[in-house]
Amino acid sequence: MRTSTQPAISVTGLRKSFGDTVVLDGVDMTVEPGTIFSLLGPNGAGKTTTVNILSTLLTPDAGSVRVAGHDLGRDADAVRRAIGVTGQFSAVDNLLTGRENLLLMADLHHLRRDEGRRRADELLERFDLTAVAGKTPATYSGGMRRKLDLAMTLVGDPSVIFLDEPTTGLDPRSRRTMWDSIRDLTARGVTLLLTTQYLEEADQLADRIAVLDHGKLVAEGTAEELKRLVPGGHLRLSFPDARGLALAAAALGEPVREEESLTLQVPTDGSVGALRAVLDRLDHAAVDVAELTVHTPDLDDVFLSLTGHATAPEPAKEAAS
Repeated sequence: MRTSTQPAISVTGLRKSFGDTVVLDGVDMTVEPGTIFSLLGPNGAGKTTTVNILSTLLTPDAGSVRVAGHDLGRDADAVRRAIGVTGQFSAVDNLLTGRENLLLMADLHHLRRDEGRRRADELLERFDLTAVAGKTPATYSGGMRRKLDLAMTLVGDPSVIFLDEPTTGLDPRSRRTMWDSIRDLTARGVTLLLTTQYLEEADQLADRIAVLDHGKLVAEGTAEELKRLVPGGHLRLSFPDARGLALAAAALGEPVREEESLTLQVPTDGSVGALRAVLDRLDHAAVDVAELTVHTPDLDDVFLSLTGHATAPEPAKEAAS
């Protein structure tokens, strides 16, 4: 497992324009090693432009970038040797078999022939592709092609991988298989920067999430921290009888009261401190609670609140980035 004391990705004041269109407007970002950092944003927010700059495909107009300890401006070759990139459009060659695709990548990385074969076989086994290794990707399912694409990215053993909307167009089962593969990579110490419009994907995978809108980072934190930014969270308390309901309502001020279901809804930010405060007040009033559930806004609510519109139902390639 890789260990490092310095950030895997460090970005300060990143700017990029295309003509009069400002795509990135002073982005600051730090990604710790061995973590998944998810970049969310609507189409045209600048996600793909960010990935293209960090992976050396585009030159920024301003700002400093370090990837895997290397300065992007001074040593782009070292950055390229340390990274892998998997996009929503596969780099797989349909005229080659799955194994031949991996061996081609091994040649491009200048691996010895025996090392290339060993690496190809290891990745075919890891991604459960051994049975179809001798077939061309044209015969693969969408999920199998995406796994082969990710395996090709791993031939060079990168320490940082950029996943640009990697599960676009996959069915739910294939998407979850990819999630398992992504989690396995971080367990091995690899750092991943993930762009996605599937909010459930970011919620499931990311250690930290940043929301990019009109070229600016408008929020950053864990999924739970971001959810607490949005009002609407509440505790739902159920009571065994009407007397308990009445006592709790008196103790808690003016919660939303539902007589038929013997429940109260108490506004909360979802934090442990807020929950403890409610329970302390109920304990002081000697009220027994039959059931307690915490309801917090989801990432859809966060996205809508921060960007002014909901996510698209199906991700599409960014037009402006």
